[in-house]
Amino acid sequence: MATDYDAPRKTEDDSESIEALKERVPDKLSGSVDVEDADNPSGFELPGADLSDLELDVVVLPAQEDEFTCANCFLVKHRSQLDHESADGPICSECAA
Repeated sequence: MATDYDAPRKTEDDSESIEALKERVPDKLSGSVDVEDADNPSGFELPGADLSDLELDVVVLPAQEDEFTCANCFLVKHRSQLDHESADGPICSECAA
């Protein structure tokens, strides 16, 4: 059976009126403006801004038994990524390539 794609598609769900659809849409001309951005509550910072008064709380975990620190890139990697041991220390497979 051929389908006529140019024919209008009407179902029982399409019976809502234009007025009902307009009620669902928020009024864009209303005076309420969201001034505070939830993702950036302190506003925008310019590059090079003084952040000396900013205090960061970071939990640093010691290297686990199945991890090593690459002597070339200084990243903590899993033992499965160890390529070889050099005179400087362990080297990961990415740095050895």
